[in-house]
Amino acid sequence: MTNETLHTLLTRRSCRSYQDAPVPPELLDAVLEAGTYAPSAKNCQSAKIVVVQDKATRDELSRMNAAVMGREGTDPFYGAPVVLVVLADANNPNGVYDGSLVMGNLMNAAAAVGLGSCWINRAREEFESDEGKALLKAWGIGGEWVGIGHCILGLPAAPNAAPKPRKADYIVRV
Repeated sequence: MTNETLHTLLTRRSCRSYQDAPVPPELLDAVLEAGTYAPSAKNCQSAKIVVVQDKATRDELSRMNAAVMGREGTDPFYGAPVVLVVLADANNPNGVYDGSLVMGNLMNAAAAVGLGSCWINRAREEFESDEGKALLKAWGIGGEWVGIGHCILGLPAAPNAAPKPRKADYIVRV
């Protein structure tokens, strides 16, 4: 049995090559709305999504991310024009889980509307730093936040790769 939602879930892949083109606003808005409908513990909606489309800010985040990896001079965002920074309330014991579900919704919604996406790690380290905390303050975000991840978005430069086989013991039935 298959339907459109299952098809999207089974065919979505991480995209690491993007066209040099802006993301159409209506597609970005659809992805963002889907992110806000992610499940959250007790419906606290403890996550926050920061939309970065400004090239200077995007490049600053890329530089910070590359530094965490020890790979200065590289672009861990693969040229994607949009970076969605997902944060979680540091004082919510379920915040990391809630933010992870937001990331999943963002990536699946991106696939559903024809955009490429990829989860880029190291947001935690970025926003633990003084530089990251200064960015949050400059963005008007007060309180204590944990960086969950960066959902990079853009128009894919190539079609999705074929899926790799699933491991044999992925599912255990009891």
